[in-house]
Amino acid sequence: MRPIYQHPWNVSLSDAVAIQRRLACHIEWDNRFSQIDTIAGVDVCIRNDKLHAAVVVLKFPVLQCVETALAEQPATFPYRPGLLAFREGPVILKALKKLKRLPDITIFDGHGRAHPYQIGIACHLGLLLNRPTIGCAKKRLWGQFEEPGNQKGQYSPITDKKTIIGAALRTRTNVKPVFVSSGHRVNLAASMQLVLDCCRGYRLPETIRQAHHLSVTSFEIS
Repeated sequence: MRPIYQHPWNVSLSDAVAIQRRLACHIEWDNRFSQIDTIAGVDVCIRNDKLHAAVVVLKFPVLQCVETALAEQPATFPYRPGLLAFREGPVILKALKKLKRLPDITIFDGHGRAHPYQIGIACHLGLLLNRPTIGCAKKRLWGQFEEPGNQKGQYSPITDKKTIIGAALRTRTNVKPVFVSSGHRVNLAASMQLVLDCCRGYRLPETIRQAHHLSVTSFEIS
């Protein structure tokens, strides 16, 4: 696995923003995938300034785990809202390199288009890998939205200056929504449907839920 776009990661905050702005114009928000055989989740946990990234690849649509990968490294970039890719991107790429085969779709625990420069971590890494990606976050980062209806599957758009950049999606009845947005090569409608297809009675899709569990557990065995 070799990223088709490359840039330095150890940069200043202003340089990180400049890189994001430069890359943003290359993001594709139309569907550029066909049959989905595998779908993955990516999550990163931090403890004592060490990042642990986990990737869980599931057979789709049965959501049976077929492969996992872990990677760890020290946190070298500070936490800044909107610049998560520079903090977590290198360790995620390190974990993805361990997979025998990249998944057809990857869902990130983070944002995609619903970002100040419309290039959250799902967009950023999707572009670097030229692979279809989706952002699914637990909290809003950017844009305005109204609370969606209480039933599973109901949603409301997230907008930025009248442009729809994502959706607040109810994945479980009477449970607070998740915030879904296109990453790269997947449109918003498909992103929401795939997130719902990956939910099995929990607020988070199994992709992210299992990746989170694996990343947390990895601290106990490292």
